[in-house]
Parts: sequence; structure tokens; C-alpha cells
Amino acid sequence: MWQGKNKAVTFSFDDGVLQDKRLIQILDKYGLKCTFNLNSSYLGLNGFLDRNGRRVDHTKVSPDEVKEVYKNHEVAVHTLTHPNLTGESEECVVWQVEEDRKALERLTGKTVVGMAYPCGDNDDRVAEIIKRRTGVKYARTVTSTHNFDLQENLLRFNPSVYYIEDCLFDVANEFLGKNTDKPQLLYIWGHSYEMDAEYISWQKFEELCKLLSGRKEIYYGTNTEILL
Repeated sequence: MWQGKNKAVTFSFDDGVLQDKRLIQILDKYGLKCTFNLNSSYLGLNGFLDRNGRRVDHTKVSPDEVKEVYKNHEVAVHTLTHPNLTGESEECVVWQVEEDRKALERLTGKTVVGMAYPCGDNDDRVAEIIKRRTGVKYARTVTSTHNFDLQENLLRFNPSVYYIEDCLFDVANEFLGKNTDKPQLLYIWGHSYEMDAEYISWQKFEELCKLLSGRKEIYYGTNTEILL
């Protein structure tokens, strides 16, 4: 299926924060690929979040850095300003998605066709609007499946696992142990600042990347390379 391989691994990280630079160093070290979902209106803004009893940096990558920082990976839509789209009008959904997509295309010089829903929220109405009126071809939710089967509805695509879940390594090892004739995808998502908050350590994340890497039976690609 993927260059003759039945198994694939992809990552998806949201918000476009400075910690993505450290994350990318790890991904590149192990030959792994990720899709980064950015809010173009927030690029370059300074900020902090209180998470897990810690105050963590939530400063965004600057617009003029986007092309270089993410050059080995994929950039995708996360909307202009991160609203819950389920509460917005059709015209607002289109504006949030399409203007973000076009801005990211200008910044990267590449076609942008992917998306992750802001706030994790989505419904059939929003997915139908996105399909009908935008250039987005797939959009990720935050609903973990804990399995690896391919899905027909790419506009409400559910990931395998959120990387701060306790079952992360169990899911990864189950995937690695599968001998299968049908396509199987391990799709992992998160936010890189969560490692500064120690929901999962940077060391543990690198251990995961090392575990998954370098296997001849696995195709490593961005979301678009694998889903489309």
C-alpha cells in the first residue's frame, strides 16, 4: 500500500510552538515524519500556559521561520484563531479554515491540504462545510481509537493515540507486533509543549521514536503522504 508496505507511522502536533524545534530534532534523528497544525494569525506571539502544575512556554514560531523549521515535514491548518468550529456559522468556518490554509501556503511555498480541528471539536456539519467549501482534504479529531485500521471518513479522522496517554507504549508495541496483510496505520498526536509540562518526558518521547524507527516493514510519512 505504502511503497509496497502494509504498515505506516505518522505523527501530528498542534499549535506551532517553539518546542516544535526540539521535537523536530528528535523526529529527524530517527527518520520519522510529522504534520504540524498551525494557527497562522498567532505565529510569532509570546505566551504561557499553566499545565500539570507547571507554567510552560506557549510562544509560537515566527512567520519568517515557518518554512525553514518545518521543511522536512508537513504544515497543515489549525484555523486562524483556534475557535470551536461547532459553534460557528458556515461563513466563519470557511473563513477560519481557508484563510489559514492560504496563509500557510504563502509561508511554506507548498500546497496545504490537511487540518487538525481546534479544541478537538468537530461534527458532521463542520466536516461537510470543510469538504464542500475549502481546499482541505483530511482533518484530524482528538478521539483515540487505540487501533490501526484505515478509516473512510478523512474529514473526521480519528488518531490511534494521544501521546500523553498511559497506554502509549502498549499501543505502539501492539502495532509493532502485528503481522498483517491489510494496511495498518499508527497515528500519534499531541502538543510539543506538553513535554515541558511533563505529561510525558522528552526522554520518553525519544524512547518512543527510537522504538518505532528503522523498521523495513514500516513506511514513515506525513499525514498527507499516508492518508492521500
